[in-house]
Parts: sequence; C-alpha cells; structure tokens
Amino acid sequence: MRVIHTADWQIGKPFRNFGEKESVLRQARLSAIEAIGRLAQGEAAAHVLVAGDLYDTEAPAQKTLLEPLERMRGFPGIAWHIIPGNHDPHRGNGLWDRARSIGLPDNVHVHLSPEPASLGPEAVLLPSPLRRKSEVSDLTEWMDQAPSSDSVIRIGLAHGSVTGFGSEGEASNPIAPDRAKRAGLDYLALGDWHRTMQVGPGTWYAGTPEADRFGSQELGQVLLVEIAGPGAPPTVSTRRTGAYRWLSQAEEITAARDLDGLEERLRLIPELPSLLMRLDLRGTLDLTARADLSNRLAALEAAMFWLEPDLSGLHVRPTLDDLERIDFGGVLREAAELLKAEAENPAANPVERRRAEEALVQLFVMTRESGRGQAA
Repeated sequence: MRVIHTADWQIGKPFRNFGEKESVLRQARLSAIEAIGRLAQGEAAAHVLVAGDLYDTEAPAQKTLLEPLERMRGFPGIAWHIIPGNHDPHRGNGLWDRARSIGLPDNVHVHLSPEPASLGPEAVLLPSPLRRKSEVSDLTEWMDQAPSSDSVIRIGLAHGSVTGFGSEGEASNPIAPDRAKRAGLDYLALGDWHRTMQVGPGTWYAGTPEADRFGSQELGQVLLVEIAGPGAPPTVSTRRTGAYRWLSQAEEITAARDLDGLEERLRLIPELPSLLMRLDLRGTLDLTARADLSNRLAALEAAMFWLEPDLSGLHVRPTLDDLERIDFGGVLREAAELLKAEAENPAANPVERRRAEEALVQLFVMTRESGRGQAA
C-alpha cells in the first residue's frame, strides 16, 4: 500500500515580520494542502496521515478553522487521517469539538483517542493524539499491546520528541526511540520536527509541507511511504509540496571586486521570486564598495520574495579617496574623520562603532548624490 505522511501544517501561523507579505505566506500553507491532495491522487495513495499540529493555535478563528477542512473536502477520493499535536491538542470544548460540531467532511478522520482505526483491508492505524501541550509520559506505549491481525500492516501516528535523539519540538512529549520495534510497527509516522528526518528503521519525521522559518527546512515536502505487506521494510521518498524556499547563507567579502561574484552567485539561485533569504555578510569594505553593495542588495531584494541581510559582521574602512569624495576639508570632512575614528576605535562600544559606520556610509551616499545633482 501507499500512504502520504505529513505533519506540522500549522494553519494560521503568523508571519508578522514580513509586513504586507504575511498574507501570502499564510495562504501558501493552505495551498500546500491542495498540493498534497494532488500528489496523493497522482501516486495512488488513498490515505494521507497528518501527524499533528494541523493548526498553529488551540483557538483559531472560525475561518481559519474551516479553511483546511474545505481544502481536504476537495479531494473526496483521499482519506485524511489527523491527530492533535502540541499546538492543537484535544481539550474538552476545544477546536476539535468545534470542528466536529460544525461537521467534518466525510473523507476527514480526526483520531481523538488511542484506539486502532482501519485503513481498509490492508492496514490498521494506531494513533496517539495529544490532549495537552506537554506530556511527561510516552503516549505511544499503548501501541505495544494494540491488537491487530497478522495479515495487516501496522502504522503508528504520533507527535512528539524521540528521546535521546534531540528535537526542534516546542514540548517534551517523549517517544521511545525503539517504539516501532516494540510495537511491531511497519511504519511510525511522526510530527513535531519541521525537518524531514529518519530516526530509525521505519520511523520518520515528515517535516512541514511548506517551510516556515530560517535555519530549518528549506523546502516544504511530504513523504511517500510504500509498504509491500506486513513485516516488509517501508520504502520512503520525499516529494516537494512547498512553494517557497527559506535559505540562510553566509558570505565573506573583503574588496569591491568580491561584489560581482556575490551578486552572480545569488542570482544563480533557482526560483528567485519565491526565495526567502537570510544573508549573513562578513568582511571589510571601503565606503565606495559599501555604497555599491547597498544598491546591489536593493536590486536583489526586488528580485526575491524576501531578502533579510545581516550586515553586523561587515565593517566599513574608508580610504583617503572616500573621505575626499565627502569633502576635501571643512565641516563635512571633519565629521567624516570623527566618525571614522569612532568606527575604528577598538575600545568603543560595538553598538556605537556600528552606528558610526552606518552614519559614515549615509554621509558618503548623501554627499555623492548631492554632487551628482549639482553636476546635472
């Protein structure tokens, strides 16, 4: 049989730092559901397993509550199996009771108790839903004794942190690293990490279907899981579902000649309009090159969906020519000299040194633009 394993949709997740683009990123998480549905259809996978954190919060607005359910409704031939995670645990009169009172689509199955659920004649699903954000005991332990026929595939579905493995998860919710072996599982589908990761034989974290942070999963994806039969090792492969790529990159630049290579490397990255980049720049530039860098970054920002440059490790060291372009003498030159001394003073507060560097750059750009205007 074939199933799709996914987790950590976190519908309703805010992206407030992204200004007017927040709504685009929120919508992308909903579009990923449709990508999963199309993938399931194309791969003849009749079941999609959602290993927790479908929602980002326990109290989503009514529209947010309904939006993913309606996307899943649009794929009536696919059965969607969901468990609550630490972001959306099952509490009395909580979001899952709200959803059930409204009426779930016929093809959406929310598993709110740890009991076997049939996936047709081929397999049984053993879900371990969370009832609170953080559990101190291993809720997957019940799987060891869960009954099933020897002729069916056993699949576990859980959300938490595999003990001794480390996790990016926000809550403890421990899971034994050998749970699949103890419980005779052919596959254990996990959620909580936002990165695709194999933990052990037949035990995987799916990652998130739409990437949502720097320093984690770059591209949203899900897992296609193929199991020939009971006792057969699963074949697991990744499938991209995300529209946006989140990339962190560090670059060293020490001279004006490095800027051409930097820009060329960044422009060669595929799919720039859907790229979110955190760019860590380090090194030393003179004022002319630093002003040139600002122009190049502005152009790259226009080419990308989002560019977040970190210039805290990039220092400005003006040359004599730089200072003379500001002013040969007089008040502006004197101000430039003072700022240069402050920026290069090793005993100065790092914050003050950074402010002096930025002020020097602004003074340079202002006087250069003023000179162009006068020349015109």
